[in-house]
Amino acid sequence: MDSTVRIKDKTFRTSIPEAEILKRVKAVADKINADMAGKNPLLLAVLNGSFVFAADLMRMITIPCEISFVKLASYQGTTSTGRIKEVIGINEDLTGRTVIIVEDIVETGLTVKRMIESLGTRNPESIHICTLLLKPERLKVPLDVDYVAMKIPNDFILGYGLDYDQQGRNLRDIYTLVEE
Repeated sequence: MDSTVRIKDKTFRTSIPEAEILKRVKAVADKINADMAGKNPLLLAVLNGSFVFAADLMRMITIPCEISFVKLASYQGTTSTGRIKEVIGINEDLTGRTVIIVEDIVETGLTVKRMIESLGTRNPESIHICTLLLKPERLKVPLDVDYVAMKIPNDFILGYGLDYDQQGRNLRDIYTLVEE
């Protein structure tokens, strides 16, 4: 069922319904459960966008795991500025840990690459990338994204934690911008 929402000055239409999102999140959780058995991975969820995905994902992970949150900023409006400023750091000791970065969306890959470099100095055993959404045609750096719930075209989207100028994160489905 297609529906539209108006957020500020833009119109968005349903592109991925909640039931489909949750099915894909479950598939990612199942893969993590299999791959990470016996490892007690630390999920590092990148705020603000990934909090809904991280919550649903964590509840579907059945192996022992932990979660923490990191906040980075690179967005203004509808385009990534490409500049990343770390806002809130990590308090956990990552030495010897299996770390899974949990992102809402990977576009250019620059944010995740910078995070991997930063986390790498803390001696983790391994670092894995898990994202709700991947825009393969936008990638600017080679990235090995271990866990991808969905690959999407280069559209501007919101809902399920993703925003447009801080609005729309509360929508249960994912919506795509309608060109007006």
